[in-house]
Amino acid sequence: MTVTIVGSQLGDEGKGALVDRWGGDADIVVRYQGGDNAGHTVVEGGEEYKLSLVPSGAVRGKIGVLGNGCVVNPRTLFDEIDSLHEQGLNPDVRVAERAHVILPYHRVLDGIEETAKADSDRKVGTTGRGIGPTYEDKAGRRGVRIADLTDENRLRNRLEYVIPQKRAIVENLYDVALSELETPEAFDVEALVKEYAAYGDRITETGMAVACSQFLKRRHVQGDSILFEGAQGSMIDVDHGNYPYVTSSNPTAGAAVVGSGFGAAVSESGEVVGIIKAYLSRVGEGPLPTELDATSRERDLAESIRDDGGEFGTVTGRPRRIGWLDIPMLRHAANVNGFTGLVVNHVDVLAGLEQVKIAEAYELDGQRLETPPVTTEEWLACDPVLRSFEPWPAVNWREIAHEGYEALPAQTKSYLEYLESELEASVYAVGVGPDRTETIERVNPFNQHWSVSSL
Repeated sequence: MTVTIVGSQLGDEGKGALVDRWGGDADIVVRYQGGDNAGHTVVEGGEEYKLSLVPSGAVRGKIGVLGNGCVVNPRTLFDEIDSLHEQGLNPDVRVAERAHVILPYHRVLDGIEETAKADSDRKVGTTGRGIGPTYEDKAGRRGVRIADLTDENRLRNRLEYVIPQKRAIVENLYDVALSELETPEAFDVEALVKEYAAYGDRITETGMAVACSQFLKRRHVQGDSILFEGAQGSMIDVDHGNYPYVTSSNPTAGAAVVGSGFGAAVSESGEVVGIIKAYLSRVGEGPLPTELDATSRERDLAESIRDDGGEFGTVTGRPRRIGWLDIPMLRHAANVNGFTGLVVNHVDVLAGLEQVKIAEAYELDGQRLETPPVTTEEWLACDPVLRSFEPWPAVNWREIAHEGYEALPAQTKSYLEYLESELEASVYAVGVGPDRTETIERVNPFNQHWSVSSL
């Protein structure tokens, strides 16, 4: 059995909480793309675990795998593992031998390139973690992979080839002297070999490196259940998202096959669950037609939602832009991913508001659009066609979570039923708080057991 958890919007939908919850029924949790630009916060018993690279299932004691589609920063990986140790956990993390490595020069280049774009409309608002430059090297066939870290001579050969190119880009293309950088050692072959060969030693000593495809196939044949954990959201997918305001990988469900080496015929027989936040948030640049910023009243409302929802980047701490839920965006995500079920988080954050709205469509040049246009320029020109819903009251959400779906306010259920009808998928769970116990589960996708008789 496989379950794939996918972000349906622009990231920050609360995927980690569901991976944590349903990870209890999985034997293995696999990250199939992205790197430490992805932030997951898992809350258990009031304890917060902030993860950006380690798969969220680590909190449940499951095997976590970073697939070949990931880009891995060993510094971050081992910092997170050590931090989890300090919090009393002993995570079992494996990393694909074919996964590419984020090196210090990737982060330097990320910052330089974003600065160079700052005065143009090409600024993306990256996290500065070196994700894009690492994927560029992967596609350019000059990358360093996890397997290379375990052989010092091979690692040195790789770096001796690529470092002169990176130096030339910094000095000749961007006209920046290495001496002006905060970390000039990022371009020092011997310094990098010393540090990253040590990471290779730790990987070897702990048996972390795996041939991902073979490892997953073997475990699946043995009867293990596998949960695939997507990072970021569908609308920043490099192929299917809001290009160029996208990440450098594919957060959509199809990438689980490529980014893990797991057979398509097997994974496509499983569940694909789209995670939705009951409103919309965005970090960085790009279109947001439903953004609450046109008037001081809207800005006050956005600030209230931002504060109540904790809408600040897990990785960067940046405040997120806030907007009403965007159905055209979700229709596109549903088409691309093939959702078999939905999870709607943060319905508690909208409680007690004077108004609740959803964009049911866009209007562009007098035409109604049901899904986002392809180009950023057209999307920026779209006006939302807003539909109002009756607001729901603030209630004791912990009690509601304990009592179940039928205890939700009637207005909230109407909101959720509208989403089901528009996206042609059932709501499997509803998040009414950050803790694992504050998710109302209607369906467990690992066993398709419906917990509410009225469905």
